[in-house]
Amino acid sequence: MALPNIFNKEISNEVIKRTNNLTPNTKANWGKMNVGQMLAHLSVMYEMVYDDKHKKPNAFMKFMLKSFIKNAVVNEKPYKRNSQTAPVFIIKGEKDFEIEKNRLIAYINKTQELGEATFDGKESHSFGVLNKTEWNNLFYKHIDHHLTQFGV
Repeated sequence: MALPNIFNKEISNEVIKRTNNLTPNTKANWGKMNVGQMLAHLSVMYEMVYDDKHKKPNAFMKFMLKSFIKNAVVNEKPYKRNSQTAPVFIIKGEKDFEIEKNRLIAYINKTQELGEATFDGKESHSFGVLNKTEWNNLFYKHIDHHLTQFGV
């Protein structure tokens, strides 16, 4: 079953609506992150697309990521609860809820406005070239997993 298309305005608006249902006091149903950390965690995937903030993996690590991790990230199968995360996605310390929420929403809007054609055949930070469906799955599945984690 195909995941909802995050590049579709109605779907991205629904994700933003769910994000706006969070409060600084929203508690996780599982996991270790608080809500501010979770929002910052979700922005990391967008930082890898739009910002030159994260070091790219070397050739060997990129081969390993493409060979052993990529399919689990870009397929349609939901993530399991308490799955291991890559070190770059681990958020430590307190984060400002409003800043992180607004930053994530801006990334979601920017991605939707650029559209799936921009992403079809675009190289990812860690997995090589992805098609528009793989990009959609990467974005939507991750956001949906964590919004569900926080009950929205």
